[in-house]
Amino acid sequence: MSNLRTSRTRLVAAAATAVLAALSLTACNDATGATDDGAAATTSTSPTSGAPSVRPGSNSSSNVPGSSGATPTADPGSTHTAASKLPGSSNKPVTCEGSNTRTVAAPLNRPVNHMLLTVTNTGSRTCFLYGYPAVQFTDTQSVPPVIEESQPQAVVTLEPGQSGYASVSLSASDGSGSNGYTAKDLTVYFYGRSLKGNVGRAAHPSLPAKGAYIDDSLKVTYWQQSMNDATNW
Repeated sequence: MSNLRTSRTRLVAAAATAVLAALSLTACNDATGATDDGAAATTSTSPTSGAPSVRPGSNSSSNVPGSSGATPTADPGSTHTAASKLPGSSNKPVTCEGSNTRTVAAPLNRPVNHMLLTVTNTGSRTCFLYGYPAVQFTDTQSVPPVIEESQPQAVVTLEPGQSGYASVSLSASDGSGSNGYTAKDLTVYFYGRSLKGNVGRAAHPSLPAKGAYIDDSLKVTYWQQSMNDATNW
């Protein structure tokens, strides 16, 4: 009977030892990399932006989902150029007109009875001077004709700060003109590429204090890239 009790006690002890060993092995596995699914769902997403973080050193924008709506924060010292600063349509040339230019009217000694119009690009973009100036003096009802022979081979192009020119033949030098009078005001309109109508804002250059004497021989040149070309007519 004593031997039977001793064997039963040893069997129970062995079973208890096996259970403790199994529990210890489970604890060791949890400590070496086993993760809880619920914990993974909680830690894989940024709590502030709702978008995955960009790893340091990564330079591929394709790794950042576009559907998250989050804006990545620029890394200090990054040389990436912002999209707003990249060259685009904002640098496209425009038509020269009153809002992006300054127009000056000045009498010429040679040729006599002529006036020089100088248009300077005051904007930040290249502009084109199309055709010729549509000038209107006080009380004139129509735009004077252009001297066809003065047409240049190319459209006058003005970079910011550059000037274009046209001359105005105010009256006949031999006195053959008629209906002459002294004008006190001048308006200059600008044509678009089609030359079918004025565009933008008109310019209002000042005339000399004594005004400008004009008659029905009034005519203008095409816009020219140089002053010399404008004063040759």
